Amino acid sequence: MNKQYLIWPMLFLGSVLAGCAGEEFGDLKTWMDESSRNLRGKVEPLPEVKPYEPYAYEAFNLTDPFSAIKLKMDKSKASAFAPDTNRPKEPLESFDLEKLKMVGTLSRTGVIYALIKTPDNTMYRVKTGNYIGQNFGLITGVTESEVKIKEIVEDSNGDWVERASAIALDEQQQEQKK
Repeated sequence: MNKQYLIWPMLFLGSVLAGCAGEEFGDLKTWMDESSRNLRGKVEPLPEVKPYEPYAYEAFNLTDPFSAIKLKMDKSKASAFAPDTNRPKEPLESFDLEKLKMVGTLSRTGVIYALIKTPDNTMYRVKTGNYIGQNFGLITGVTESEVKIKEIVEDSNGDWVERASAIALDEQQQEQKK
């Protein structure tokens, strides 16, 4: 093989290696030295550690609010407002009051009936004394514009309390009457 062809690659390789022999990143090192010359670090002192104070739990003799005994005691209390769970349920007691609409009234032999529409578009005729809603709601009055209801609900202590509610005549029906 010709030696002349070997000399040129050797010279090229030698010049490349000679170019890399200088100080690497010299300007960067100089800049870092100048920038950090006047810096002084300061570390904040650690916060004072407070000594641990143990807490003495002294409520072992109290009744656990989630125990079965506590729940049975609360349920067994008789309330003046407790609903009659043995009476037969009426059809409108399977619906929430919010889902029922009063769409009109009828009057027959001096008794005012309210027309109640369910979510499945079924119409029911109700009067004072009928039950409605899922909270043992008893209809206490029917007027041209609303059905007044007395519901019996449980409060946070498990006691039965009365709550007044009403179903107003649907706004569309009121506008049609005018």
